[in-house]
Amino acid sequence: MLAKFFKPKSTLYKSTLVKRIAPTTWMQDMLPAKWSERSYQQFSQEGYIRNVVAHRAIHMIASCASSVPWKLYRCQENQKIHIKAHPLLTLLAHPNPYLSGSEYLEQVYSYRLISGNSFQYMAVSKQKMPIELYALRPDRVEILIQTGGLPAGYRYRCGQNVQDMMIDLKTGLSTCLHWRYFHPLNDWYGLSPIESAAYSIDQHNQSSEWNQSLLQNGARPSGALVVKPMDDGSGGYLTDDQFYRLKNQFEQEYSGSAKAGKPLILEGGLEWHEMGYNPKDMDFLESKHSSAREIALAFGVPPQLLGIPGDNTYSNLAEARLALWEQTILPMIDQLTGHLNRWLVRYFEKDLLLGYDSDSISALAPRRDSIWSRLEKADFLTQNEKREMVGLGIKSGN
Repeated sequence: MLAKFFKPKSTLYKSTLVKRIAPTTWMQDMLPAKWSERSYQQFSQEGYIRNVVAHRAIHMIASCASSVPWKLYRCQENQKIHIKAHPLLTLLAHPNPYLSGSEYLEQVYSYRLISGNSFQYMAVSKQKMPIELYALRPDRVEILIQTGGLPAGYRYRCGQNVQDMMIDLKTGLSTCLHWRYFHPLNDWYGLSPIESAAYSIDQHNQSSEWNQSLLQNGARPSGALVVKPMDDGSGGYLTDDQFYRLKNQFEQEYSGSAKAGKPLILEGGLEWHEMGYNPKDMDFLESKHSSAREIALAFGVPPQLLGIPGDNTYSNLAEARLALWEQTILPMIDQLTGHLNRWLVRYFEKDLLLGYDSDSISALAPRRDSIWSRLEKADFLTQNEKREMVGLGIKSGN
C-alpha cells in the first residue's frame, strides 16, 4: 500500500490540485505553512534520543496509552450494545502489514509528544473503505493553507515523492488526520512539550556532558605547566613554535586512558603544578535533578515514576501512577478516541461508537474500588442505574 500511496509528480498535480482547487477562486493561492523557529530533527535528537528523562517520559506515556484495548458499541434506542467482532476492530488491531495495533498507536502518541503534531494516513479501497493506517513522520508533512487561513489539505514528502491529501470542503475530512497540541502562537501546528522544556533539557544534557568530560579527565584538570623565569628576571614565556610543539607532544604522548600515569619528561625551565577541583564544585547532581523534575513536569509525569529524587508529591507509587493516568494518559486517549470517531468510524456504520476499556487499567483499580463502594451504599439507586454508572449494560427485569 505504501507504493500505491505515491503518484508521479505530474499526475499528482493534475489530478489532485487542478481538479479540486481550480473551481474555487478563493483557494487558488495555497502555500505550505512553515515551521516557525522549530525543528523536529532537533526535538528528536536533543530531547528523545540524547535525554534519558524525556525519552523515558515519552516512552512511558506512549506505551501505557497504546496498551489500552479498544471497545466498540452500537448505539440503538439510547442504549450502547457492545460489539466484540467488527472490521473496524480488526483494522485497529492490524493497521498495516508492518505494525501491530499497539505499535502503531505508540508511534501516533510518540510523534505527538515529540513534535506536538501527529499525522495519520488512511489507505482506502476502491469502495472508499479504510483498509490500512499509517503514522506519518511529522517533519515530512506540510499543511496546505487556503487564502482564507483555513487548512485545505496536507502534503507529504518523502525524498522525491510528493502526495497531496486534500480536505473535502463538504465534510471537512481527509485521508490524513492531524492531531495536535494547542499552540497559542501558531494556527496550524501544535506546541511540543519538548519545546516548553527546551532550557531544562539543554541544562540536563550539558550537565551530563560536563560530568563525562570531568570523568574522562580524572574528574579534574591534571595540572599546569609553568615556565620558570631566568635568574635575571627575563623569560617566563614560550615562543609560538615552542608552545605548539609542547601542546602536540602532550596530545600524542600523554592523552587518553591508555597512557594514564605515564611519567612526564620536562625540558629546562618548565615546572609541573598539580591542580584539582573542590569536590563540592564537582557536584552537579542537584542541578541535574532540578532540570529532570522540570522535564517530567512538561510531560505530565510524576518525577517519582522516573526515579528522580527530591519530589514527594505523592505518598507512594500507586498514587503517582493513578495521577499519571488520570491527568495525562486518559485525557490523551479521550482526545484520540474523539478524533477516530469523527475521522475513521464514520466510514463504517453510522450508529457505531468507538471507546476503550478503562477497566483493564490496573492503575485505576483504587478509583474503581472507591466508586463501587459509594454505589453499594447508595440505596436510592436501582440496580440498572448502578450498572449504567459503572459502564455495564442494563439488565432486563430490574
